[in-house]
Amino acid sequence: MARLLFFGRLSDLAGGRVKDFGLPAGCREISSLINVLTAADQALGEALNEPSVRIAVNEKMAARDAAISDSDEIAFLPPASGG
Repeated sequence: MARLLFFGRLSDLAGGRVKDFGLPAGCREISSLINVLTAADQALGEALNEPSVRIAVNEKMAARDAAISDSDEIAFLPPASGG
């Protein structure tokens, strides 16, 4: 199972910071995973599709077309703010 990590407001929308998630057949890139998550929860999907959300796979920043597998840790990072 892939381990999904949600940070900031994304964890509120996802209902928690960490979710173990079995990738469905054919779900082999980040954009496909976001589509699956959107189908399950429209609000979360809309937030994940925001261009400012960054994604890391196994602690390395990744593009939305990056390959993923069930053994990966996939983190969704909202934009940072501060002063």
